[in-house]
Amino acid sequence: MTAPQMIQPHEKDLGGGFRVRRLLPAIERQSVGPFLFFDHFGPVTVTPESQHDVRPHPHIGLATVTYLFSGAIMHRDSLGSLQQIEPGAINWMTAGRGIVHSERRPESLAQSTYVNHGIQLWAALPPEHEEAAPDFVHTPADAIPQLQAGDATVRVLIGSAWGKVSPVQSLAPALYVDIHLPAHGQLRLPQSMAEELGVYAVDTALQVGEGTVPLHTFALLPTDQEVTLTAGAEGARCMLLGGDALKSRRHIWWNFVSTRKECIVQAASDWDAQRMGSVPGETEHIPLPERRFKA
Repeated sequence: MTAPQMIQPHEKDLGGGFRVRRLLPAIERQSVGPFLFFDHFGPVTVTPESQHDVRPHPHIGLATVTYLFSGAIMHRDSLGSLQQIEPGAINWMTAGRGIVHSERRPESLAQSTYVNHGIQLWAALPPEHEEAAPDFVHTPADAIPQLQAGDATVRVLIGSAWGKVSPVQSLAPALYVDIHLPAHGQLRLPQSMAEELGVYAVDTALQVGEGTVPLHTFALLPTDQEVTLTAGAEGARCMLLGGDALKSRRHIWWNFVSTRKECIVQAASDWDAQRMGSVPGETEHIPLPERRFKA
């Protein structure tokens, strides 16, 4: 196979010293399948003194997809949802025409020290669903199908692979898979798993075909041929994601995504005037960035 295109992360500080590795959007690529935002956070040790809470903020035109390897996050939103996000579960929040949410330390862990580690994706909504009613669905870890494929333990988080189908409903064809390879283990990826496909090295470098994907690197894969993933002596965890290519480019500004610039302008005005709703029990909010969107 030809050498895959590599996307390296850039670090973003979300406040309070909470830093993430951002893979998408990138200069090289805005999206892979419907996924146009990819943040990998942690492993980070959370102590009682940590200030990693994410205050209420809005979204439009996208779905957030949150998946934890370890730790816990309390999700609250303007629909009244209250859900503790735990390792192995998939939490899909459809913003549609507008939703507000916060992500905080659970009160039960306020005096505890623990490790948060996970990934948050944004999936672009199909244009016909960009202004749909907002929604939130929690799929617990024990509902996610798991199987052995080659040497790997595979969890099919979204979509279908190796004969297993995730119960998570996406609004556009998508694939999201958690792969754990033992030391020197191999997994062959079949052809045509998705129209667009990439693999991310979570905890160590990974061999893809004859090449190497470095730690914390996202590699775009060919979809017209089989590809073999091979772990080193420490084993490897990687994430496979993709789906159908977006048919139209999205405008992305702050937490807003849309095919139409005027929707982003309106959402910014609505949030500035606090017309997008509120999260029950919350009194704070994140203000708009000083640099405003230019239509």
